[in-house]
Amino acid sequence: MSVGKIMMALSALPLAGQAPAQDIGLSMVSQDVVALRGAVAGAGDQVPDDQQTGDQFYCKERKLGTWFYCDRAKRRAREAAAATQPVAAAVQLAAITKQLEELKARAVLDPSEANVTAYIRFQREQLDRASTFSDQWQRVMWQNPEIDYTLQRPVSTLGKRAWIDNRREETDTVMRQLSQRYGIFYFYAQSCGACEIFGPILKSVADTSGFNVVAVSLDGGPNRVFPNYVVDSGQHLRMGLTSKATPALVLYDTVARRPIPIGTGVMTVDEIKERIFALTNTKVGSDF
Repeated sequence: MSVGKIMMALSALPLAGQAPAQDIGLSMVSQDVVALRGAVAGAGDQVPDDQQTGDQFYCKERKLGTWFYCDRAKRRAREAAAATQPVAAAVQLAAITKQLEELKARAVLDPSEANVTAYIRFQREQLDRASTFSDQWQRVMWQNPEIDYTLQRPVSTLGKRAWIDNRREETDTVMRQLSQRYGIFYFYAQSCGACEIFGPILKSVADTSGFNVVAVSLDGGPNRVFPNYVVDSGQHLRMGLTSKATPALVLYDTVARRPIPIGTGVMTVDEIKERIFALTNTKVGSDF
Protein backbone atom coordinates (compact mmCIF):
# COMPACT_ATOMS: atom_id res chain seq x y z
CA MET A 1 0.00 0.00 0.00
CA SER A 2 1.34 3.39 -0.88
CA VAL A 3 2.10 6.04 1.62
CA GLY A 4 -0.71 8.27 0.24
CA LYS A 5 -3.35 5.60 0.68
CA ILE A 6 -2.13 4.94 4.20
CA MET A 7 -2.43 8.66 5.08
CA MET A 8 -5.94 8.84 3.65
CA ALA A 9 -6.98 5.79 5.69
CA LEU A 10 -5.52 7.30 8.84
CA SER A 11 -7.31 10.63 8.29
CA ALA A 12 -10.65 8.85 8.02
CA LEU A 13 -10.20 7.14 11.37
CA PRO A 14 -11.60 8.98 14.42
CA LEU A 15 -9.25 10.24 17.04
CA ALA A 16 -9.05 8.47 20.37
CA GLY A 17 -12.29 9.00 22.33
CA GLN A 18 -14.02 10.63 19.32
CA ALA A 19 -17.20 9.11 17.80
CA PRO A 20 -17.62 8.64 14.09
CA ALA A 21 -18.73 11.69 12.09
CA GLN A 22 -22.25 10.41 11.66
CA ASP A 23 -22.56 9.72 15.38
CA ILE A 24 -21.21 13.15 16.19
CA GLY A 25 -23.90 14.82 14.09
CA LEU A 26 -26.71 12.83 15.70
CA SER A 27 -25.37 13.60 19.14
CA MET A 28 -25.35 17.32 18.46
CA VAL A 29 -28.94 17.21 17.16
CA SER A 30 -30.08 15.33 20.26
CA GLN A 31 -28.46 17.90 22.50
CA ASP A 32 -30.19 20.71 20.62
CA VAL A 33 -33.59 19.00 21.01
CA VAL A 34 -33.06 18.53 24.74
CA ALA A 35 -32.07 22.17 25.12
CA LEU A 36 -35.13 23.30 23.14
CA ARG A 37 -37.45 21.19 25.25
CA GLY A 38 -36.00 22.68 28.41
CA ALA A 39 -36.48 26.21 27.09
CA VAL A 40 -40.13 25.53 26.21
CA ALA A 41 -40.82 23.91 29.57
CA GLY A 42 -39.38 26.85 31.48
CA ALA A 43 -41.07 29.51 29.39
CA GLY A 44 -44.27 29.40 31.50
CA ASP A 45 -42.38 29.78 34.76
CA GLN A 46 -39.84 32.40 33.80
CA VAL A 47 -41.12 35.88 33.05
CA PRO A 48 -38.68 38.59 32.04
CA ASP A 49 -38.04 41.16 34.68
CA ASP A 50 -39.54 43.92 32.58
CA GLN A 51 -42.81 41.97 32.35
CA GLN A 52 -42.86 41.15 36.06
CA THR A 53 -42.30 44.67 37.25
CA GLY A 54 -43.48 46.61 34.21
CA ASP A 55 -41.56 49.18 32.30
CA GLN A 56 -39.24 51.18 34.53
CA PHE A 57 -40.50 54.47 33.14
CA TYR A 58 -44.22 53.78 33.49
CA CYS A 59 -44.13 51.75 36.71
CA LYS A 60 -41.45 53.42 38.81
CA GLU A 61 -41.10 56.94 37.49
CA ARG A 62 -44.72 57.64 36.53
CA LYS A 63 -46.24 55.09 38.93
CA LEU A 64 -49.10 54.11 36.63
CA GLY A 65 -49.52 50.83 38.47
CA THR A 66 -52.32 48.47 37.46
CA TRP A 67 -52.93 50.04 34.07
CA PHE A 68 -49.48 48.91 32.91
CA TYR A 69 -49.52 45.60 34.86
CA CYS A 70 -46.94 46.81 37.34
CA ASP A 71 -48.58 45.13 40.35
CA ARG A 72 -49.87 41.83 39.02
CA ALA A 73 -49.05 39.96 42.21
CA LYS A 74 -50.98 42.39 44.40
CA ARG A 75 -53.95 42.38 42.07
CA ARG A 76 -54.07 38.58 42.03
CA ALA A 77 -53.87 38.51 45.82
CA ARG A 78 -56.80 40.93 46.10
CA GLU A 79 -58.84 38.92 43.62
CA ALA A 80 -58.14 35.70 45.54
CA ALA A 81 -59.11 37.33 48.83
CA ALA A 82 -62.34 38.69 47.34
CA ALA A 83 -63.21 35.27 45.96
CA THR A 84 -62.76 33.58 49.36
CA GLN A 85 -64.42 36.27 51.51
CA PRO A 86 -67.83 35.07 52.82
CA VAL A 87 -70.93 37.05 51.91
CA ALA A 88 -72.47 38.90 54.85
CA ALA A 89 -75.75 37.48 56.17
CA ALA A 90 -77.52 40.82 55.74
CA VAL A 91 -76.48 40.87 52.08
CA GLN A 92 -77.79 37.33 51.58
CA LEU A 93 -81.11 38.21 53.23
CA ALA A 94 -81.47 41.31 51.06
CA ALA A 95 -80.78 39.21 47.97
CA ILE A 96 -83.48 36.72 48.98
CA THR A 97 -86.00 39.53 49.49
CA LYS A 98 -85.10 41.05 46.15
CA GLN A 99 -85.44 37.71 44.38
CA LEU A 100 -88.81 37.07 46.03
CA GLU A 101 -90.10 40.46 44.88
CA GLU A 102 -88.81 39.83 41.38
CA LEU A 103 -90.50 36.43 41.15
CA LYS A 104 -93.73 37.89 42.49
CA ALA A 105 -93.69 40.76 40.00
CA ARG A 106 -92.93 38.36 37.17
CA ALA A 107 -95.81 36.08 38.19
CA VAL A 108 -98.25 39.01 38.43
CA LEU A 109 -97.26 40.57 35.12
CA ASP A 110 -96.99 37.26 33.29
CA PRO A 111 -99.04 34.66 35.23
CA SER A 112 -97.85 31.67 33.28
CA GLU A 113 -97.74 28.29 34.98
CA ALA A 114 -93.95 28.38 35.09
CA ASN A 115 -93.78 31.86 36.63
CA VAL A 116 -96.45 31.22 39.26
CA THR A 117 -94.90 27.87 40.17
CA ALA A 118 -91.46 29.44 40.55
CA TYR A 119 -92.84 32.14 42.84
CA ILE A 120 -94.82 29.70 45.00
CA ARG A 121 -91.87 27.36 45.41
CA PHE A 122 -89.46 30.13 46.35
CA GLN A 123 -91.99 31.65 48.74
CA ARG A 124 -92.52 28.25 50.33
CA GLU A 125 -88.79 27.98 50.95
CA GLN A 126 -88.79 31.32 52.75
CA LEU A 127 -91.86 30.40 54.80
CA ASP A 128 -90.13 27.20 55.88
CA ARG A 129 -87.06 29.20 56.85
CA ALA A 130 -89.17 31.65 58.86
CA SER A 131 -91.02 28.81 60.59
CA THR A 132 -87.74 27.21 61.57
CA PHE A 133 -86.53 30.51 63.01
CA SER A 134 -89.76 30.99 64.97
CA ASP A 135 -89.62 27.46 66.35
CA GLN A 136 -86.00 27.88 67.42
CA TRP A 137 -86.86 31.24 69.02
CA GLN A 138 -89.56 29.60 71.14
CA ARG A 139 -87.26 26.77 72.22
CA VAL A 140 -84.58 29.26 73.26
CA MET A 141 -87.14 31.17 75.34
CA TRP A 142 -88.25 28.00 77.09
CA GLN A 143 -84.71 27.04 78.01
CA ASN A 144 -83.43 30.54 78.91
CA PRO A 145 -85.95 32.23 81.22
CA GLU A 146 -83.66 35.20 81.83
CA ILE A 147 -84.43 36.47 78.31
CA ASP A 148 -88.12 35.54 78.28
CA TYR A 149 -90.06 38.81 78.47
CA THR A 150 -93.39 37.02 78.97
CA LEU A 151 -92.28 36.25 82.52
CA GLN A 152 -92.43 40.00 83.20
CA ARG A 153 -95.58 40.62 81.20
CA PRO A 154 -97.53 37.39 80.59
CA VAL A 155 -99.37 37.06 77.29
CA SER A 156 -101.55 34.06 78.08
CA THR A 157 -105.09 34.78 79.27
CA LEU A 158 -104.60 33.17 82.68
CA GLY A 159 -101.17 34.67 83.23
CA LYS A 160 -102.31 38.13 82.15
CA ARG A 161 -105.28 38.05 84.52
CA ALA A 162 -103.05 37.05 87.44
CA TRP A 163 -100.57 39.81 86.59
CA ILE A 164 -103.31 42.45 86.40
CA ASP A 165 -104.78 41.39 89.74
CA ASN A 166 -101.38 41.51 91.44
CA ARG A 167 -100.59 44.88 89.87
CA ARG A 168 -103.91 46.35 90.97
CA GLU A 169 -103.37 45.20 94.55
CA GLU A 170 -99.85 46.63 94.56
CA THR A 171 -101.06 49.91 93.07
CA ASP A 172 -103.80 50.35 95.66
CA THR A 173 -101.27 49.82 98.45
CA VAL A 174 -98.87 52.34 96.93
CA MET A 175 -101.67 54.88 96.39
CA ARG A 176 -102.54 54.89 100.08
CA GLN A 177 -98.89 55.46 100.94
CA LEU A 178 -98.42 58.20 98.36
CA SER A 179 -101.48 60.11 99.59
CA GLN A 180 -99.54 60.94 102.76
CA ARG A 181 -96.99 62.91 100.75
CA TYR A 182 -98.65 63.92 97.48
CA GLY A 183 -101.70 65.98 96.61
CA ILE A 184 -103.57 66.44 93.30
CA PHE A 185 -104.32 69.70 91.51
CA TYR A 186 -107.37 69.40 89.30
CA PHE A 187 -107.73 72.11 86.65
CA TYR A 188 -111.17 72.42 85.06
CA ALA A 189 -113.53 74.88 83.41
CA GLN A 190 -117.26 75.26 83.94
CA SER A 191 -117.78 75.29 80.20
CA CYS A 192 -115.90 71.98 79.79
CA GLY A 193 -118.28 69.09 79.11
CA ALA A 194 -115.52 66.50 79.64
CA CYS A 195 -114.93 67.94 83.11
CA GLU A 196 -118.50 67.07 84.07
CA ILE A 197 -117.73 63.44 83.25
CA PHE A 198 -114.27 63.39 84.76
CA GLY A 199 -115.10 65.05 88.09
CA PRO A 200 -116.86 62.02 89.65
CA ILE A 201 -114.07 59.69 88.42
CA LEU A 202 -111.41 61.76 90.15
CA LYS A 203 -113.56 61.95 93.30
CA SER A 204 -113.64 58.13 93.38
CA VAL A 205 -109.84 57.96 93.28
CA ALA A 206 -109.55 60.54 96.05
CA ASP A 207 -112.03 58.71 98.28
CA THR A 208 -110.44 55.25 97.89
CA SER A 209 -106.79 56.35 98.03
CA GLY A 210 -106.99 59.29 100.43
CA PHE A 211 -105.58 61.99 98.13
CA ASN A 212 -106.40 65.63 98.83
CA VAL A 213 -107.69 67.25 95.64
CA VAL A 214 -107.47 70.99 94.98
CA ALA A 215 -109.92 71.91 92.22
CA VAL A 216 -108.82 75.02 90.32
CA SER A 217 -111.28 76.78 88.02
CA LEU A 218 -109.69 78.33 84.94
CA ASP A 219 -112.79 80.36 84.05
CA GLY A 220 -114.03 81.11 87.57
CA GLY A 221 -117.02 78.76 87.38
CA PRO A 222 -118.05 76.47 90.28
CA ASN A 223 -117.70 72.70 90.48
CA ARG A 224 -120.52 70.57 91.83
CA VAL A 225 -118.24 67.60 92.68
CA PHE A 226 -115.57 69.71 94.40
CA PRO A 227 -117.45 72.59 95.99
CA ASN A 228 -114.31 73.87 97.73
CA TYR A 229 -112.77 74.93 94.44
CA VAL A 230 -110.45 77.93 93.97
CA VAL A 231 -110.14 80.29 91.03
CA ASP A 232 -106.85 80.17 89.16
CA SER A 233 -104.48 82.86 90.39
CA GLY A 234 -101.27 81.57 88.88
CA GLN A 235 -101.40 77.96 90.03
CA HIS A 236 -101.77 76.76 86.44
CA LEU A 237 -98.42 78.27 85.39
CA ARG A 238 -96.64 77.32 88.62
CA MET A 239 -97.59 73.69 88.00
CA GLY A 240 -95.73 73.82 84.68
CA LEU A 241 -98.81 73.70 82.46
CA THR A 242 -98.78 75.74 79.27
CA SER A 243 -101.97 74.50 77.64
CA LYS A 244 -105.44 75.59 78.71
CA ALA A 245 -106.85 72.16 77.85
CA THR A 246 -109.11 70.67 80.53
CA PRO A 247 -109.51 68.54 82.53
CA ALA A 248 -105.86 68.43 83.60
CA LEU A 249 -104.26 66.69 86.57
CA VAL A 250 -100.98 67.48 88.34
CA LEU A 251 -99.50 65.44 91.18
CA TYR A 252 -97.73 67.65 93.71
CA ASP A 253 -94.91 66.45 95.96
CA THR A 254 -95.28 68.36 99.24
CA VAL A 255 -91.83 67.28 100.46
CA ALA A 256 -89.78 68.11 97.37
CA ARG A 257 -92.24 70.85 96.38
CA ARG A 258 -92.23 69.51 92.84
CA PRO A 259 -95.17 69.27 90.43
CA ILE A 260 -95.57 66.11 88.32
CA PRO A 261 -98.08 66.46 85.46
CA ILE A 262 -100.24 63.34 85.20
CA GLY A 263 -102.19 64.02 82.03
CA THR A 264 -104.97 65.87 80.25
CA GLY A 265 -108.39 64.66 79.20
CA VAL A 266 -110.82 62.11 80.54
CA MET A 267 -109.10 59.17 82.26
CA THR A 268 -110.46 56.10 84.00
CA VAL A 269 -109.81 55.25 87.63
CA ASP A 270 -107.27 52.61 86.64
CA GLU A 271 -105.52 55.01 84.26
CA ILE A 272 -105.12 57.65 86.95
CA LYS A 273 -103.71 55.15 89.44
CA GLU A 274 -101.44 53.53 86.87
CA ARG A 275 -99.97 56.87 85.82
CA ILE A 276 -99.35 57.96 89.41
CA PHE A 277 -97.76 54.59 90.18
CA ALA A 278 -95.50 54.73 87.10
CA LEU A 279 -94.41 58.33 87.66
CA THR A 280 -93.49 57.80 91.31
CA ASN A 281 -92.42 54.15 91.66
CA THR A 282 -90.81 53.02 88.42
CA LYS A 283 -87.76 54.07 86.43
CA VAL A 284 -87.95 54.91 82.76
CA GLY A 285 -87.66 51.72 80.72
CA SER A 286 -88.10 49.33 83.66
CA ASP A 287 -91.84 48.79 83.38
CA PHE A 288 -93.13 48.32 79.85
